[in-house]
Amino acid sequence: MDSFERKQWLADMIACRRKVHAHPEPGWLEYRTAALVAERLTALGFEVTTGKGACASEARMGLPGTETIRAHEEKALRQGVDPDWLERMKDGHTAVVGVLRGARPGPVVALRFDMDCVEVGESDDPEHLPRKLGFSSAQPDLMHACGHDGHIAIGLGTAEKIAERANELAGEVRLLFQPAEEGCRGARSMVEAGWLDGVNYLLCGHIGLKSKKLGEIVASVSGFMSTAKIDAVFRGKAAHAGESPELGSNALLAACAAALHLHGISRHGGGATRVNVGMLEGGTGRNVVPGEARMKLELRGETEALNAYMVGETSRILESAAALYGVSCEWETVGCGTSAEGDRSLIPLIEKECAGMETVGTFVPTLPFGASEDATFMLRKVQEQGGRGVYMLFGSPLAAGHHHPSFDFDERVLGIAAELLVRLVFACPQWPAEIEFPCITN
Repeated sequence: MDSFERKQWLADMIACRRKVHAHPEPGWLEYRTAALVAERLTALGFEVTTGKGACASEARMGLPGTETIRAHEEKALRQGVDPDWLERMKDGHTAVVGVLRGARPGPVVALRFDMDCVEVGESDDPEHLPRKLGFSSAQPDLMHACGHDGHIAIGLGTAEKIAERANELAGEVRLLFQPAEEGCRGARSMVEAGWLDGVNYLLCGHIGLKSKKLGEIVASVSGFMSTAKIDAVFRGKAAHAGESPELGSNALLAACAAALHLHGISRHGGGATRVNVGMLEGGTGRNVVPGEARMKLELRGETEALNAYMVGETSRILESAAALYGVSCEWETVGCGTSAEGDRSLIPLIEKECAGMETVGTFVPTLPFGASEDATFMLRKVQEQGGRGVYMLFGSPLAAGHHHPSFDFDERVLGIAAELLVRLVFACPQWPAEIEFPCITN
């Protein structure tokens, strides 16, 4: 690839990123985004699967309500999304898979890219680059504040170069564009749909996080935390707060008490744990005893056992706080992620590819992740069947932290990440393998 071609490739990825950034969509509602991905993969010659074939319905977690889904489908139609794609994806089946098979035997390589946005409003600061350049979010209270817009652009840029070299391809490449990563709700559905079956190598990655230097590659993070995402509803009895408060049961007070005690859960000697009540709302007016309150929280543990400890303590506190105020509480798990480790045996192989890239200035073998990701379900599935996988970090300076209204990254990272992924895809057939590659034919 000459200098002009490389610049044009990066420019195309930047344009894609900005287009997606301007129209963020939350988990299971990524109709516009998924249709863009599906159309591009089809044009490149990939065999494309979406809808129920790409994600198992019953394994999806934290689905929006029916009315919300219908509203987003109608909106996507008004925005010009192809009705055929929309029909295939209806009812929140927004996963997309692109498959390209080589003529020669080789490994099955899967690459995963997440697509959903964060439920946070984007900064209106005139110096915020997306605002300044005119591609900031057009949707109130929704923003690509985690870099998934960049991941989509990296995925499609990678797809383009793989397709150009299809005659060199040995084995099979599966590009997995996953919905609903935020809240750890989507990966399991793609695992259950069978897209990790038979995979020899899984390559995942993320812009930024603990790697904030452009040109830095972290080959394999470690220390994924197991997590549970919980929605709780407290139900009491509304009453006139002045005339007859004794007739009411204050659901909001119960929820507030629960929030305080949840953050007081004892730390555990077995390892790190986390809790965060991220949303608490209730009541209808200052003179009404609140009859209902809603809470969204998340728990994390360094291991599955530690996360289970946090879930157990949470259940006890929710029930006790409800009983204290004479209300009821119902809660459900709407997302989850497991603990996992990448395969360190791939680190020197990734380092070898990085060494051939002028744009990579720093190579870091591994870093502790200290957070959660539902790509761990994919990683575990691949490892359980004898395959190997990693979760990389693509370094970039950040304008603000992930999930912040002023989040942004250096768009040059798109070209670095995509080039590395293309190199890895075509290097995989030469890697030492513990299993025999299947013979794949078109």
